[in-house]
Amino acid sequence: MAEAAVAVQAAPLHRGLPEEIVVWEILVRLPPKPLLRCRAVCPAWRRATSSRDFLLAHHARQPSLPLLCGYDFLGACSITLDVIPFDHRAGLAAVDQLLPVARLGKSYFGVRASCDGLLILCGLYRNMDYSICNPATRQHARLPQLNGFAFLGMYPHSPTGEYRLLLGKLSHAPADQDGYYVFTLGSDQPPRRCPDDAEDMIQELSAVLFRGSLHWHVEQRGTASNMIKVFSTTTESFRQMRAPAVPGKANLFEMDGTLGMSSFNDAATTIDIWMTQDYESEAWALKYRVEFLATAELTVMFGIGVFDGRWSVAPSLDGDVLVLVEFGDWLLQVDMDSKVVASFQRALRCADQLRLKQSLVPHSFFPTLEGYVVNDSPFM
Repeated sequence: MAEAAVAVQAAPLHRGLPEEIVVWEILVRLPPKPLLRCRAVCPAWRRATSSRDFLLAHHARQPSLPLLCGYDFLGACSITLDVIPFDHRAGLAAVDQLLPVARLGKSYFGVRASCDGLLILCGLYRNMDYSICNPATRQHARLPQLNGFAFLGMYPHSPTGEYRLLLGKLSHAPADQDGYYVFTLGSDQPPRRCPDDAEDMIQELSAVLFRGSLHWHVEQRGTASNMIKVFSTTTESFRQMRAPAVPGKANLFEMDGTLGMSSFNDAATTIDIWMTQDYESEAWALKYRVEFLATAELTVMFGIGVFDGRWSVAPSLDGDVLVLVEFGDWLLQVDMDSKVVASFQRALRCADQLRLKQSLVPHSFFPTLEGYVVNDSPFM
């Protein structure tokens, strides 16, 4: 029996192919679900694809895709949330571009942050009810420590290897309770205060993690804003950065190692896309101007709808820029020539510039969190 066990362990993963090729050139490129199925083929594949080195390499190979939220109403007060990475590779059928990686069955979930395959979920109706999940491993847990805080961002803290959350708190309580707070996932300690002036408190805007810092465009009422607030995830301190002055809301994104910013003009007819020419000197250049169709033209094409100011700009898989705009019950993909190149009639929402890069890497903090489950409710 011992000799047989040794023979099985020493057997190649696939006859005719070297182990290095099978593991590091084939299996490492598979999406998470097919890879998990491959583990059932033989014990050797299961061992090879379960090591941390392999899982880190597998995560690095996964595409970073724009994240969409799909909602299906099951009744008067109940909906499901589909977590959908928009796979816009050429040649894929529309139905294959919008395949959900997870379906959540509780009605209060929406996505607030995405980092290394982890998602922070919040209540749609109770906006201070937070949880965390990994759609690839189907792990989920609640985060009651965040009740009463505004969620601002998630990041890996490189000096410790911990995952941390940046929170904000504004209330009518004494001033020393207001401000920014940091919470470490898996810690039994409450969020700790992070020193900074809370007068320009970020109002729950989605952050972009770029060069080890979280970035937010700070909207100013009644005037154009040219300020980006930056939080170093290493020193956990704030600074400000200049940006082009734009009216109203602007979305930040990262593309090919460059920080970008997009904004609609006052008439909501033009999307300007700016890119940093030099990040350190805070120099920007206008790279694209996308002329958006007038509401009357969109109504002819897609029926009566309303543009409610929700859009997303992200790098596409072919190196260009991907623009998604919500219009009524439609999600429209617009190219740099201002043409609608794809349209999807479904209750889809752009998840605030978030992208999902799936990961099977295990995290030790999950079992320590309240209500931890695997492959159980709220997953469907």
